[in-house]
Amino acid sequence: MENNNKHDLIESDRVVGANVYDLNGNHVGSIERLMLQKIGGIVSYAVLSFGGFFGIGDNHYPIPWQKLKYDEKLDGYRADISKAQIEGAPSYNANGNYDWSRDVNAELLKHYGDPPYWR
Repeated sequence: MENNNKHDLIESDRVVGANVYDLNGNHVGSIERLMLQKIGGIVSYAVLSFGGFFGIGDNHYPIPWQKLKYDEKLDGYRADISKAQIEGAPSYNANGNYDWSRDVNAELLKHYGDPPYWR
């Protein structure tokens, strides 16, 4: 059987650590983790990590998953948002916890101009 690498699935461990670029192809960070809906298993957010030095002092920025599109040429994800927009978004310290409540999620999605996914 022929091994055809062209398909629309990717292993989760290959997504974590993947580079993220803005629309101009500038590197803005990497995916630290994915946030899945407990019921249904749909990916809601990719948590972007950047700002630190060798992983120390970096912050985590949840980005709505639909804002990312895989770009084969970059071997990473292209975001339709700017680095400035990400930097102005709600974030949390790499050593801290994030409040994933619906109220906080609504504010996060509002920042990116997206409606709540639970409607």
